[in-house]
Amino acid sequence: MASCPEPEPGDTPQSRLKTDALGAGGITFLVVAAAAPLTIMTGLAPLAILIGGIGAPAGYLVAGGVLAAFSVGFLSMAKHTAGTGAFYTYVTLGLGRTAGMAAGILAVVSYNALQIGVYGLLGVQFRDAFTELAGVTPHWAVPALGAVVLVWAVGRRGIDLGARFVGVLLLAEVAILVLLVAAVLLSGGASGLDSDPFAPRALTDPGMLAITGFCFAAFMGFESTTLYRDEARDPARSIPRATYTAVAFLALFYCLVVWAVIQAFGDRASEVAADNPAAMFVVAIERYVGTWAGDVLYLLVLTSVLASQVAFHNAINRYTLSLARDGLLPAALARPHPRHGSPAAAGTVQSLLAAVVVLAFAVTGADPYLRLLLLVNTPGVIGVLVLLVVTSLAVIAYLGRSRLPGTRLGTVSAAVTTVLLAAAVTGLVANLHALTGAGAATNAALAAVVPAVLVAAAVAARVLRARRPDVYARVGGGTATDAPAPPAAENAEPNPTSRPGEPHAD
Repeated sequence: MASCPEPEPGDTPQSRLKTDALGAGGITFLVVAAAAPLTIMTGLAPLAILIGGIGAPAGYLVAGGVLAAFSVGFLSMAKHTAGTGAFYTYVTLGLGRTAGMAAGILAVVSYNALQIGVYGLLGVQFRDAFTELAGVTPHWAVPALGAVVLVWAVGRRGIDLGARFVGVLLLAEVAILVLLVAAVLLSGGASGLDSDPFAPRALTDPGMLAITGFCFAAFMGFESTTLYRDEARDPARSIPRATYTAVAFLALFYCLVVWAVIQAFGDRASEVAADNPAAMFVVAIERYVGTWAGDVLYLLVLTSVLASQVAFHNAINRYTLSLARDGLLPAALARPHPRHGSPAAAGTVQSLLAAVVVLAFAVTGADPYLRLLLLVNTPGVIGVLVLLVVTSLAVIAYLGRSRLPGTRLGTVSAAVTTVLLAAAVTGLVANLHALTGAGAATNAALAAVVPAVLVAAAVAARVLRARRPDVYARVGGGTATDAPAPPAAENAEPNPTSRPGEPHAD
């Protein structure tokens, strides 16, 4: 990292991302699509019901409430920074450049793991769809590589096209779930509608603590709203609106859908989830809507995964561009497309990396679901949740030092969510076996990836500080702010390297 050339200043229109390309609605579509609601519901919600019991719907409400509280502190800090690096920028401002560089590297690794791992799931799903609909069974890597190319092409054409693309797919996947909910409500469910999932007995089931990590993972990507600051119209208003809208929608929608599917099976909900979790939603919609709806649901799960891949591709590219601008990655990755204003260079490298990983798993004959999806994706999930905890700590440190008016609520919210998010990470790691189906040694290795990346990146940051102090000083770049520096101790000498609102030299 220390040998990366410095990026060019890039002060021409051709070197900037496309401005005024997204409103609050477009940003909301991108981050909600990244969460892949239909995939989460059909793939993970049955596991949440199996482990947590009928109280699972409340788990999504709790996770949404915690993340809404996180957003209060997160966005309080966002008001005082012009940075677009999300976790990377905010951790740098709050905890210093070493922690910020470690967070930036972990964010790039985690989001790549999340996105690339899902190509295994996508390949299997499209292979099975070809078999079912066309009687042809291609190798799973063929549709996976086709998706890599499509995702690259959509990302290259610019964020406005990407938002429209995922918006259409997102509306379709939400519509099919709304249809299921409406059918269950109109029919009265299996044995009448009830509120048992919200009763104290259901909420205190021992399994509820175990599913907290799964519930938080269902919101993955919501925090990436701030990555689109440069491309947003009126970012001071559109980014907070998009963040709160995404969190509120996902929390309420997940809760409603999971409650409805429990009503669809009544007292047998947990039993059905245990017998065949993968088919739970298909069985429900075929029973209450019709067999045609099961076929449509099956196809929309495919497009849900594809929309999520496009959204995560966009987020990864903007993290990569931020680090490249600051000299932590090669300068060429900071060059946007001259016509579309997209981070095209970063997108090309990300897609090439995805293609190489897919080909490697295909050539070695590794199982695309058990290996590529579960083993590659899992460290990414843990990594993003850890970054939420670290960012909450950074918000506390930054707002506490700045002593800006009107930030007390953000500081208190960050303090509370730090504890709750740390508990969610602990719950997820303790129950990794339910997510991966792997043994204790494999799960321990997967959990160890995140601290290993953090330590390696922190060591690299200290080496960079010693060998390339000019590059190290740019870590967290673009963080100009109106926040005052923390009050200096009486008679203390000023720090000549710090400006108001910049991270402390560390």
